[in-house]
Amino acid sequence: MFSKFTSILQHAVEALAPSLPLQEDFVYHWKAITHYYIETSDDKAPVTDTNIPSHLEQMLVILVQEENEREFGETGPCMEYLLHHKILETLYTLGKADCPPGMKQQVLVFYTKLLGKIRQPLLPHINVHRPVQVKLIRLCGEVLATPTENEEIQFLCIVCAKLKQDPYLVNFFLENKFKSLASQGGPNAISEDVLKGQDSLSTDTGQSCQPEEPSGASGTEHTDLEDEPSRQMGDLSASLENLSVTELPEASVVRPNQDYNLVNSLLNLTRSPDGRIAVKACEGLMLLVSLPEPAAAKCLTQSTCLCELLTDRLASLYKALPQSVDPLDIETVEAINWGLDSYSHKEDASAFPGKRALISFLSWFDYCDQLIKEAQKTAAVALAKAVHERFFIGVMEPQLMQTSEMGILTSTALLHRIVRQVTSDILLQEMVFFILGEQREPETLAEISRHPLRHRLIEHCDHISDEISIMTLRMFEHLLQKPNEHILYNLVLRNLEERNYTEYKPVCPEDKDVVENGLIAGAVDLEEDPLFTDISPDNTLSNQEWLSSSPPATPDHPKTDGKTEVHKIVNSFLCLVPDEAKSSYHVEGTGYDTYLRDAHRQFRDYCAICLRWEWPGSPKALERCNLEAAFFEGHFLKVLFDRMGRILDQPYDVNLQVTSVLSRLSLFPHPHIHEYLLDPYVNLASGCRSLFSVIVRVVGDLMVRIQRIQDFTPKLLLVRKRLLGLEPEGPVIDHITLLEGVIVLEEFCKELAAIAFVKYHAASTP
Repeated sequence: MFSKFTSILQHAVEALAPSLPLQEDFVYHWKAITHYYIETSDDKAPVTDTNIPSHLEQMLVILVQEENEREFGETGPCMEYLLHHKILETLYTLGKADCPPGMKQQVLVFYTKLLGKIRQPLLPHINVHRPVQVKLIRLCGEVLATPTENEEIQFLCIVCAKLKQDPYLVNFFLENKFKSLASQGGPNAISEDVLKGQDSLSTDTGQSCQPEEPSGASGTEHTDLEDEPSRQMGDLSASLENLSVTELPEASVVRPNQDYNLVNSLLNLTRSPDGRIAVKACEGLMLLVSLPEPAAAKCLTQSTCLCELLTDRLASLYKALPQSVDPLDIETVEAINWGLDSYSHKEDASAFPGKRALISFLSWFDYCDQLIKEAQKTAAVALAKAVHERFFIGVMEPQLMQTSEMGILTSTALLHRIVRQVTSDILLQEMVFFILGEQREPETLAEISRHPLRHRLIEHCDHISDEISIMTLRMFEHLLQKPNEHILYNLVLRNLEERNYTEYKPVCPEDKDVVENGLIAGAVDLEEDPLFTDISPDNTLSNQEWLSSSPPATPDHPKTDGKTEVHKIVNSFLCLVPDEAKSSYHVEGTGYDTYLRDAHRQFRDYCAICLRWEWPGSPKALERCNLEAAFFEGHFLKVLFDRMGRILDQPYDVNLQVTSVLSRLSLFPHPHIHEYLLDPYVNLASGCRSLFSVIVRVVGDLMVRIQRIQDFTPKLLLVRKRLLGLEPEGPVIDHITLLEGVIVLEEFCKELAAIAFVKYHAASTP
């Protein structure tokens, strides 16, 4: 009570007293703080019961006022006094000992406000850098859940912000390991450190410590300012030695070295039980990894625990997930942004078991992704490789390779989710290498299991469990949409490079007329194929209909070249399904033209992704291809073609997913993919199959099976209307799997026709 009364009285006196020059006022407040340690006999009273906080606040006000009154970059006498008399060193020592109780908090606030409010760069000064980097930063995060955690993180974040403003300053924070270790002493008495700091008050300025004879009033004031610290030093040190100072115990923190104390302290605070503190620490790390200094990036990844923190927490959060989670829950859980994963089970109407753990995992993965995305390139590569080795391979791969169907389904759903979520190109690259391997040479049937995880995942596309097949196919579908060239090359393109799926026939003179009409020499006209002899003219699009279905021509780019060829290709796909197996023309709004708009948009998006990959505009000349090499479409296309061949006998959902992946592949603007998947007239080599030839065989099987089903067309139409929701569910229809397969087949052929047309239109438009 008495101390509070004293504080009020002092403020009143200060308000009534005439204003002093800034330096005198500054020194007065600093002397008032030092007087406390000389005069006090109660070291247990909290600092809030003393005048220390108000004196520190006034010192800051004076420093800011002084800077505002001077030109930018000019150091005033108050700031010089602070620097040359090593006031920050002394404050650090008092804060470390937390004497009086709460002093550490006050010191952290003073440092934070000083760095935040003073515009001129302070960190390069040795008497600022040394107490900030070598000393005070180490105090932060040593003990978790302390009352000063909030002040600690605020202080660290302001240092990070200053480094972001002037990245070169980070070099002041990269200590030599051996010098650092040599400079660290044991926990010394507070009086020793303070004495060193106070000793410098009278010696570092180069001014005499001996009292001078006053020559007048002003001379007396000047002498008092300079000599007071010297006269008080003996009393101050003696008083401090008598105080029973106890230092905070250091936490058992694993510090491999002291090269980057700022990072180490932030890493410790990311483990804080207070979520707000942990998020702030993560923000600080985000700022530090983005600094462009190569030395800092190297030190960050090689001399701190950052890589271990990211990967170990990913692993622990992944392992905390339930053994089985509904894949639909994993897919539909709301978008996760790191730091915003606050979740209340009671307030969530769509809660499910394990949702809290799932959100925590996805939130931390998002943080890792964003950290790597923002990081300096050297640091980003090192961090991504650590995630690859310590999390993808060490934790996820065993789960994906297991034999339990429930475990496979859950782990594949989680892989699918993070494939969708990843945005960092460097982390995506490591994820792609994890899933597919780094191989780029053509596949052979004997070596398809060379990368075990890739082989297992592709096999899962044709798993006995339809749920596993669908989930794995969806994962590959989203993988194909990622902006990474290696994905498509590894899965498909490396096997099409030599075009050895074609049989080369040199153009003979008698073939010239055929070529001029837009057909490849030796190709079979589908209208003459016995399989299509019952096709009526109504099933095809006339030239006029074909043109009206397409985007309008412009005067600058008339569509005259290649009409015959693309017209035949489009009609080839549209005519594949026989008349009696079609049902879309009975339902309004299900024509071929409905696919054109989607195909145009999707193809434009794929072109934007593939633009930087510098793909050729035309196929590799056959004369330069190794056509003698045995052709293997690759494990991925083999499984997709096998699945496509069984479209009449597979569940509807499986068929939708298989055709969706194949249509995604067809959209890629690579000439070999277009030729192999979308050209019905390609002259296939013996024993080779293409997407078109697979569909032809399916249609041949369908035409035989149709004859065995009574009322096939009415049943087919009823199934279509039920799928569209135009008819209520009723009695089970015979051959429902076959009927649904026919509907998917018809729609898939229309989609391929639309893609072929859109790609032609894009290629013919300059």
